[in-house]
Amino acid sequence: MSFDRLVRFVPKGDDSKILLGEPVDNSVDVGAAVRKGEDVQVKVYSGKSALDAGSPTGETAIIGRILAPLTQEEVGTIRCIGLNYKKHAEEAKMSIPEIPTVFLKPATCLADPYPAPTVIPKHTIASDSADYESELAIVLGKEAKNVSEADALDYVLGYTASNDISSRAAQFAQTQWCYSKGFDGACPIGPVLVNKRLVPDVGKLRLRGLKNGKVVQDSGLTDLIFSVEQIVSFLSQGTTLPRGTVIITGTPAGVGFAHKPQELLHDGDEFVVEIQPHIGSLYNVMQNEQ
Repeated sequence: MSFDRLVRFVPKGDDSKILLGEPVDNSVDVGAAVRKGEDVQVKVYSGKSALDAGSPTGETAIIGRILAPLTQEEVGTIRCIGLNYKKHAEEAKMSIPEIPTVFLKPATCLADPYPAPTVIPKHTIASDSADYESELAIVLGKEAKNVSEADALDYVLGYTASNDISSRAAQFAQTQWCYSKGFDGACPIGPVLVNKRLVPDVGKLRLRGLKNGKVVQDSGLTDLIFSVEQIVSFLSQGTTLPRGTVIITGTPAGVGFAHKPQELLHDGDEFVVEIQPHIGSLYNVMQNEQ
């Protein structure tokens, strides 16, 4: 049985279990409700992985902690698209790319939403350059290689939200971005994995980034330069994308370093990536590494 909105979680009162399921209330913003301390009831599924969720067991459970929809082992190397919104390219004073700009994040970047802390690496704290990037993430449901744009959506399992945490000082010191965006925990995703069936046109999604409650990013996905189909097809040429691959699709205008004054991330800050409808709010609370 296919799911609509899948959440992976530790149930309240039992830290020994990891469960999968769908919210009983299909309209609830799971991330926002958990952040507020509300009980979110979930219909438990029989599967152990979002890649094979199984079917409803008839049992329910309350979310104790939200986990990323997939594990580091399932995700492998995370594919990332840079400069994929027209207005973001403009604010960065960079030319609109003619082909997708690609960089990679290791699996160790994958992280859970709140209440897990989002860590600012201690070696970057002195430069005061931690930044957010609100992004839509694609999750592949089957292995893809040499896929055409026409067939690309056949390989997509669903969508979630992501935050491409970046160290701008490290990024601007180099010509490539993998190091500055590849630190442990620098790619939290969640709160739910939404079946692609619910999102037939990603252009109808609205993405916002909120820092400590202030809206700093706000864009429709109609501003994307390269579509989901173009991205999946391009990345698969000559390259096997395993089942479970996560692709983050770029961030809209409004990143922290572009604001005046800058809106960078510090210990204790709360950042929310909100994608509506269906996906909801990915909460991250920043914490300096000790």
